[in-house]
Amino acid sequence: MKISRTAAVRTIPYLFLALAVLVMAHPMLQAPAIHADDQAVPAVGTMAPDFTLNSQEGTAISLHSFRGKWVVLYFYPKDQTPGCTIEAHAFQRDLAQYDQKNAVVVGVSVDTVESHKEWCAKDSLTFKLLADSNKEVVVKYGSTMTIPQAPQLGTLAARNTFLIDPSGKIVKEFIKVNPTGHSEEVLAALTELQKAAK
Repeated sequence: MKISRTAAVRTIPYLFLALAVLVMAHPMLQAPAIHADDQAVPAVGTMAPDFTLNSQEGTAISLHSFRGKWVVLYFYPKDQTPGCTIEAHAFQRDLAQYDQKNAVVVGVSVDTVESHKEWCAKDSLTFKLLADSNKEVVVKYGSTMTIPQAPQLGTLAARNTFLIDPSGKIVKEFIKVNPTGHSEEVLAALTELQKAAK
């Protein structure tokens, strides 16, 4: 079966688009992000820096309002991107297990409230996503990065997670997280920490 030259030429842009999607979706093929070298990540054993940010509902949420609960504070680069979606879906899937452990999941990125709202509606995310549009909290937590191949995105949140105990102290850190399997990793650490605290 012969394919006309015109039809072949028309398919080329679609092939490039498919290749681009594969590259974005595959973690091993993604361009490396550049993490700022002079960032100071809060140390394990110190009090988690407090902050107040707006959630996808548009309501102001303060970190100290979760005192008495364990907090999984996770920073992620961008709403509705492949790696961030894998990570968010896993946290959503495991929410009942976090509830059983008296823990809340809180995501932070530099996206807007409107972006969070759209993503939560699209992917049925029910935990809090906070908008750090001024990029103040990502700096407090030493969690900023840039992507050289996408300079138009500017400074993004680096994929770091902080496990905070009910007194507000950082008890575990996960730096440069792999989104696949991360929720399971956090749940395992939470289980161990809670056993040790008894």
